[in-house]
Amino acid sequence: MPDQNLYFIALIPHETVAGEVTDFKNDFAANYNSSRALRTMPHITLKAPFKLETREHNNLLKWFDGIRPMAESFIVELEDFGSFPNKDNPVIYVKPIMTPGLERLQKSILNAFEHSYPDISIPYTERNFHPHMTIAFRDLTPEQYARAMDVYQHKKYSATFRADKFYLLQHNGEQWNVIAEHTL
Repeated sequence: MPDQNLYFIALIPHETVAGEVTDFKNDFAANYNSSRALRTMPHITLKAPFKLETREHNNLLKWFDGIRPMAESFIVELEDFGSFPNKDNPVIYVKPIMTPGLERLQKSILNAFEHSYPDISIPYTERNFHPHMTIAFRDLTPEQYARAMDVYQHKKYSATFRADKFYLLQHNGEQWNVIAEHTL
């Protein structure tokens, strides 16, 4: 067993939206030689991956259960596509619309995390929340990114789902698994 476990916190859409987003990931695997995004279920990251000592696992579960976010359930709106045109590792994603509920939930989780785990630094990119639902990354080459953006910058997509829970996920060495959920 490893000395550290890897976790993250996310919103996960209901089955219909998850299926639609997975269809976009499959399009990238088939047409743009980019399949890494298929390894993770569709989600919006609220707290980026972090490592904790294995012995802290039960404490993390208690902490997660005790979070009292300053947010009630809300509707997440997804609208079209966006990208992070990073030179070496471009990313293409479905765009969630930033709403007060989404922003409040993410900030509340970060604040609770920072209070309980002050030794784990939270980078600026995470504090400057830019919600996204990744459909291609890591193995998406700059050339394939350019080809895909020719299509996806004009492609339309619209969907909604109710965010009434958020989830704690743990990596088991091969994939991410939901290990706890928290109702809003």
